[in-house]
Amino acid sequence: MAQGETYEQFVDKFEPKKTTDDCMTPPLVYDAVRDWAVREYGLDGARIMRPFWPGADYQAEDYSGDCVVIDNPPFSILAKIRKFYHERGVRYFLFAPNLTLFSAPSDGVSYIISDSAIVYANGANVLTSFVTNMDAAFIRTAPSLTAAIKAAVDATRKETAKTVPLYRYPDNAISAALLSCIACVDFSLSRDECSFTRSLDSQRKAGKGIFGGGYLISDAKAAELKAAELKAAELKAAREATVWELSDREREIISGL
Repeated sequence: MAQGETYEQFVDKFEPKKTTDDCMTPPLVYDAVRDWAVREYGLDGARIMRPFWPGADYQAEDYSGDCVVIDNPPFSILAKIRKFYHERGVRYFLFAPNLTLFSAPSDGVSYIISDSAIVYANGANVLTSFVTNMDAAFIRTAPSLTAAIKAAVDATRKETAKTVPLYRYPDNAISAALLSCIACVDFSLSRDECSFTRSLDSQRKAGKGIFGGGYLISDAKAAELKAAELKAAELKAAREATVWELSDREREIISGL
Protein backbone atom coordinates (compact mmCIF):
# COMPACT_ATOMS: atom_id res chain seq x y z
CA MET A 1 0.00 0.00 0.00
CA ALA A 2 1.11 3.56 -0.63
CA GLN A 3 2.11 5.72 2.32
CA GLY A 4 -0.97 7.21 3.99
CA GLU A 5 -3.30 4.96 2.03
CA THR A 6 -6.10 3.17 3.88
CA TYR A 7 -6.85 -0.51 3.33
CA GLU A 8 -10.18 0.42 1.70
CA GLN A 9 -8.41 2.77 -0.76
CA PHE A 10 -5.87 0.04 -1.56
CA VAL A 11 -8.57 -2.57 -2.25
CA ASP A 12 -10.66 -0.11 -4.28
CA LYS A 13 -7.86 0.22 -6.86
CA PHE A 14 -8.43 -3.39 -7.90
CA GLU A 15 -12.22 -3.15 -8.15
CA PRO A 16 -13.55 -2.90 -11.74
CA LYS A 17 -14.81 0.63 -12.33
CA LYS A 18 -18.32 1.02 -13.68
CA THR A 19 -18.90 3.22 -16.72
CA THR A 20 -21.99 4.37 -18.59
CA ASP A 21 -21.80 1.01 -20.41
CA ASP A 22 -22.46 -0.85 -17.15
CA CYS A 23 -26.19 -0.10 -17.21
CA MET A 24 -27.59 -3.50 -16.27
CA THR A 25 -31.36 -3.49 -16.72
CA PRO A 26 -33.65 -4.19 -13.74
CA PRO A 27 -35.32 -7.58 -14.44
CA LEU A 28 -38.89 -6.25 -14.27
CA VAL A 29 -38.07 -3.51 -16.77
CA TYR A 30 -36.37 -5.91 -19.17
CA ASP A 31 -39.29 -8.34 -18.99
CA ALA A 32 -41.72 -5.52 -19.82
CA VAL A 33 -39.68 -4.45 -22.86
CA ARG A 34 -39.16 -8.03 -24.06
CA ASP A 35 -42.84 -8.93 -23.71
CA TRP A 36 -43.91 -5.78 -25.57
CA ALA A 37 -41.49 -6.45 -28.43
CA VAL A 38 -42.61 -10.08 -28.71
CA ARG A 39 -46.25 -9.02 -29.00
CA GLU A 40 -45.59 -6.04 -31.26
CA TYR A 41 -43.45 -7.87 -33.80
CA GLY A 42 -44.95 -11.35 -33.59
CA LEU A 43 -41.86 -12.98 -32.13
CA ASP A 44 -43.53 -15.94 -30.42
CA GLY A 45 -41.29 -18.97 -30.87
CA ALA A 46 -38.20 -16.92 -31.77
CA ARG A 47 -34.99 -17.45 -29.79
CA ILE A 48 -34.54 -14.33 -27.64
CA MET A 49 -30.88 -13.47 -27.27
CA ARG A 50 -29.11 -11.30 -24.68
CA PRO A 51 -25.48 -11.16 -25.82
CA PHE A 52 -24.49 -8.08 -23.81
CA TRP A 53 -23.10 -8.94 -20.41
CA PRO A 54 -19.74 -8.17 -18.72
CA GLY A 55 -16.86 -9.90 -20.51
CA ALA A 56 -19.00 -11.19 -23.38
CA ASP A 57 -18.19 -10.84 -27.09
CA TYR A 58 -21.44 -10.19 -28.94
CA GLN A 59 -19.72 -10.74 -32.31
CA ALA A 60 -18.85 -14.33 -31.37
CA GLU A 61 -22.45 -15.30 -30.57
CA ASP A 62 -24.38 -17.78 -32.71
CA TYR A 63 -27.08 -15.82 -34.53
CA SER A 64 -28.23 -18.68 -36.72
CA GLY A 65 -31.86 -19.73 -37.05
CA ASP A 66 -34.92 -17.85 -35.87
CA CYS A 67 -33.37 -15.49 -33.35
CA VAL A 68 -33.81 -11.88 -32.27
CA VAL A 69 -31.65 -9.74 -29.98
CA ILE A 70 -33.60 -7.90 -27.29
CA ASP A 71 -31.06 -6.41 -24.95
CA ASN A 72 -29.44 -3.34 -23.43
CA PRO A 73 -26.08 -2.90 -25.22
CA PRO A 74 -23.07 -0.78 -24.24
CA PHE A 75 -24.22 2.68 -25.28
CA SER A 76 -20.75 3.81 -26.34
CA ILE A 77 -20.63 1.32 -29.24
CA LEU A 78 -24.30 1.27 -30.16
CA ALA A 79 -23.67 2.49 -33.73
CA LYS A 80 -21.07 -0.26 -34.25
CA ILE A 81 -23.48 -2.89 -32.92
CA ARG A 82 -26.28 -1.73 -35.19
CA LYS A 83 -23.97 -1.85 -38.21
CA PHE A 84 -22.85 -5.39 -37.29
CA TYR A 85 -26.44 -6.65 -37.08
CA HIS A 86 -27.52 -4.78 -40.21
CA GLU A 87 -24.77 -6.37 -42.30
CA ARG A 88 -25.73 -9.86 -41.09
CA GLY A 89 -29.49 -9.49 -41.19
CA VAL A 90 -29.89 -10.09 -37.46
CA ARG A 91 -33.15 -8.77 -36.01
CA TYR A 92 -32.77 -6.56 -32.96
CA PHE A 93 -34.63 -4.37 -30.47
CA LEU A 94 -32.09 -2.44 -28.41
CA PHE A 95 -32.19 0.02 -25.54
CA ALA A 96 -30.71 3.42 -26.44
CA PRO A 97 -30.11 6.71 -24.59
CA ASN A 98 -32.79 9.17 -25.62
CA LEU A 99 -30.57 12.26 -25.68
CA THR A 100 -28.29 10.85 -28.40
CA LEU A 101 -30.86 8.68 -30.15
CA PHE A 102 -30.52 10.40 -33.55
CA SER A 103 -26.77 11.01 -33.41
CA ALA A 104 -25.72 8.10 -35.65
CA PRO A 105 -28.24 7.45 -38.46
CA SER A 106 -27.85 4.18 -40.36
CA ASP A 107 -29.66 2.08 -42.92
CA GLY A 108 -32.56 -0.05 -41.77
CA VAL A 109 -32.91 1.46 -38.29
CA SER A 110 -36.18 2.61 -36.73
CA TYR A 111 -36.45 4.79 -33.64
CA ILE A 112 -39.05 3.94 -30.99
CA ILE A 113 -39.50 6.94 -28.70
CA SER A 114 -40.32 6.26 -25.08
CA ASP A 115 -40.44 8.76 -22.23
CA SER A 116 -38.91 6.23 -19.85
CA ALA A 117 -36.53 7.29 -17.08
CA ILE A 118 -34.91 4.00 -16.10
CA VAL A 119 -32.66 3.68 -13.06
CA TYR A 120 -30.18 0.97 -14.00
CA ALA A 121 -28.38 -1.39 -11.64
CA ASN A 122 -25.33 0.90 -11.39
CA GLY A 123 -27.53 3.80 -10.26
CA ALA A 124 -27.47 5.63 -13.60
CA ASN A 125 -30.78 7.33 -14.36
CA VAL A 126 -31.09 7.35 -18.15
CA LEU A 127 -33.99 8.61 -20.26
CA THR A 128 -34.31 5.60 -22.53
CA SER A 129 -35.76 4.94 -25.99
CA PHE A 130 -35.13 2.10 -28.43
CA VAL A 131 -33.73 1.25 -31.88
CA THR A 132 -34.88 -1.68 -34.00
CA ASN A 133 -34.81 -3.03 -37.53
CA MET A 134 -38.26 -4.65 -37.25
CA ASP A 135 -40.58 -1.65 -37.38
CA ALA A 136 -42.42 -0.31 -40.44
CA ALA A 137 -42.07 3.30 -39.28
CA PHE A 138 -38.83 5.27 -39.24
CA ILE A 139 -39.60 7.24 -36.07
CA ARG A 140 -42.60 6.68 -33.81
CA THR A 141 -43.81 6.81 -30.27
CA ALA A 142 -45.09 3.73 -28.47
CA PRO A 143 -47.48 4.70 -25.65
CA SER A 144 -48.17 1.10 -24.67
CA LEU A 145 -44.42 0.43 -24.30
CA THR A 146 -43.94 3.58 -22.25
CA ALA A 147 -46.83 2.57 -19.99
CA ALA A 148 -45.44 -0.97 -19.55
CA ILE A 149 -42.00 0.37 -18.62
CA LYS A 150 -43.47 2.88 -16.17
CA ALA A 151 -45.42 0.11 -14.44
CA ALA A 152 -42.25 -1.99 -14.21
CA VAL A 153 -40.19 0.95 -12.92
CA ASP A 154 -42.82 1.70 -10.27
CA ALA A 155 -42.90 -1.96 -9.22
CA THR A 156 -39.10 -2.04 -9.03
CA ARG A 157 -39.06 1.03 -6.79
CA LYS A 158 -41.60 -0.56 -4.47
CA GLU A 159 -39.39 -3.63 -4.21
CA THR A 160 -36.09 -1.84 -3.64
CA ALA A 161 -36.82 1.53 -2.06
CA LYS A 162 -38.36 2.65 1.18
CA THR A 163 -41.66 4.40 0.59
CA VAL A 164 -41.39 8.14 1.29
CA PRO A 165 -44.63 9.57 2.71
CA LEU A 166 -46.13 12.58 0.95
CA TYR A 167 -47.39 15.30 3.31
CA ARG A 168 -49.50 18.33 2.50
CA TYR A 169 -49.58 21.18 4.99
CA PRO A 170 -52.24 23.85 5.56
CA ASP A 171 -51.59 27.31 4.09
CA ASN A 172 -50.69 28.67 7.53
CA ALA A 173 -47.80 26.23 8.04
CA ILE A 174 -44.51 26.73 6.23
CA SER A 175 -41.16 24.98 6.01
CA ALA A 176 -37.79 25.78 4.46
CA ALA A 177 -38.56 23.33 1.64
CA LEU A 178 -41.75 25.23 0.81
CA LEU A 179 -40.04 28.62 0.82
CA SER A 180 -37.27 27.34 -1.44
CA CYS A 181 -39.91 26.94 -4.16
CA ILE A 182 -40.51 30.70 -4.18
CA ALA A 183 -36.89 31.78 -3.82
CA CYS A 184 -37.12 33.66 -7.14
CA VAL A 185 -39.62 36.20 -5.75
CA ASP A 186 -39.63 38.50 -2.72
CA PHE A 187 -41.31 37.25 0.44
CA SER A 188 -40.44 38.06 4.04
CA LEU A 189 -41.61 37.50 7.58
CA SER A 190 -40.78 39.48 10.70
CA ARG A 191 -40.27 37.67 13.98
CA ASP A 192 -43.73 38.63 15.25
CA GLU A 193 -45.42 37.36 12.08
CA CYS A 194 -44.60 33.71 12.67
CA SER A 195 -44.38 31.13 15.45
CA PHE A 196 -41.96 28.19 15.40
CA THR A 197 -43.31 24.64 15.60
CA ARG A 198 -41.75 21.23 15.21
CA SER A 199 -45.05 19.53 14.43
CA LEU A 200 -48.74 20.26 14.06
CA ASP A 201 -51.06 18.93 16.74
CA SER A 202 -52.57 16.57 14.16
CA GLN A 203 -49.09 15.21 13.45
CA ARG A 204 -48.22 14.65 17.09
CA LYS A 205 -51.10 12.20 17.38
CA ALA A 206 -49.42 10.13 14.68
CA GLY A 207 -45.90 10.64 16.03
CA LYS A 208 -44.94 12.75 13.01
CA GLY A 209 -43.49 16.23 12.56
CA ILE A 210 -42.37 18.89 10.08
CA PHE A 211 -38.94 17.83 8.81
CA GLY A 212 -36.45 20.43 9.97
CA GLY A 213 -39.15 22.35 11.81
CA GLY A 214 -41.55 24.97 10.51
CA TYR A 215 -43.50 28.10 11.31
CA LEU A 216 -47.15 29.05 11.72
CA ILE A 217 -48.09 32.25 9.89
CA SER A 218 -51.15 34.52 9.89
CA ASP A 219 -53.99 34.36 7.35
CA ALA A 220 -52.72 37.60 5.81
CA LYS A 221 -49.22 36.21 5.37
CA ALA A 222 -50.62 32.92 4.07
CA ALA A 223 -52.48 34.88 1.37
CA GLU A 224 -49.29 36.79 0.57
CA LEU A 225 -47.43 33.49 0.30
CA LYS A 226 -50.04 32.13 -2.12
CA ALA A 227 -49.56 35.19 -4.31
CA ALA A 228 -45.81 34.68 -4.19
CA GLU A 229 -46.23 31.05 -5.26
CA LEU A 230 -48.29 32.13 -8.29
CA LYS A 231 -45.73 34.78 -9.22
CA ALA A 232 -42.88 32.26 -8.88
CA ALA A 233 -44.72 29.83 -11.15
CA GLU A 234 -45.26 32.59 -13.73
CA LEU A 235 -41.58 33.56 -13.66
CA LYS A 236 -40.46 29.97 -14.11
CA ALA A 237 -42.87 29.52 -17.03
CA ALA A 238 -41.63 32.75 -18.62
CA ARG A 239 -38.05 31.57 -18.85
CA GLU A 240 -37.77 31.02 -22.57
CA ALA A 241 -35.68 28.27 -24.08
CA THR A 242 -33.40 29.06 -27.02
CA VAL A 243 -35.40 28.78 -30.23
CA TRP A 244 -33.56 27.40 -33.26
CA GLU A 245 -35.05 28.54 -36.59
CA LEU A 246 -35.27 26.59 -39.85
CA SER A 247 -33.16 27.82 -42.77
CA ASP A 248 -34.50 28.37 -46.29
CA ARG A 249 -32.65 25.23 -47.39
CA GLU A 250 -34.32 23.17 -44.68
CA ARG A 251 -37.74 24.62 -45.53
CA GLU A 252 -37.21 23.52 -49.14
CA ILE A 253 -36.49 19.99 -47.90
CA ILE A 254 -39.63 20.06 -45.79
CA SER A 255 -41.81 21.31 -48.63
CA GLY A 256 -40.70 18.32 -50.70
CA LEU A 257 -41.56 15.73 -48.06
